[in-house]
Amino acid sequence: MGNTSSALSKEILEDLKLTTKFTENEISQWYENFQKQCPTGRITPEEFEQIYARFFPDSDAKSYARHVFRSFDTNDDGTLDFKEYIIALHMTSSGKTTRKLEWAFSLFDVDKNGYINKTEVTEICQAIFKLIPKEEQSKLPEDENTPEKRANKLWAFFGKKDKERLAEGEFIKGVIENENAMRLIHYEPLKH
Repeated sequence: MGNTSSALSKEILEDLKLTTKFTENEISQWYENFQKQCPTGRITPEEFEQIYARFFPDSDAKSYARHVFRSFDTNDDGTLDFKEYIIALHMTSSGKTTRKLEWAFSLFDVDKNGYINKTEVTEICQAIFKLIPKEEQSKLPEDENTPEKRANKLWAFFGKKDKERLAEGEFIKGVIENENAMRLIHYEPLKH
């Protein structure tokens, strides 16, 4: 390992090993890359967008990346530190279903007021839609081939009226009970 300033503190390492499924080696490897890419130790929304763009080369990941960034900037300082960043990577890639759904809830809770409404669901569906490459969009089922239809379909699973709002527990329960809801809250690139 290099000098101590670039080494990851034991506490953070232990914490990340507990909260994610990543190994010490993976975390250290990422930390080194993180130090190279972000010498300040902080990621800005713009940098995060660029990281995201690499995962979605065929589509526009900008607005989705912004929402993801917001949901992980837990202390609202406008940047992500290494810990927030690794947890972001972990939550979006794997992670236990409940933890993942708690994260999904915070993704959809655009104004961070602890509830989701249909407008917020529509906004996230629009961002998700931009992640889907055009040719894939054309193959979507008739009842989910626009962001609005996707939002309507998703909202219907929760049995709420258009003006009602959804608490976190209701959201998680609704998604766990409906495989389709689970599929609609995020975008999985098609395996080629």
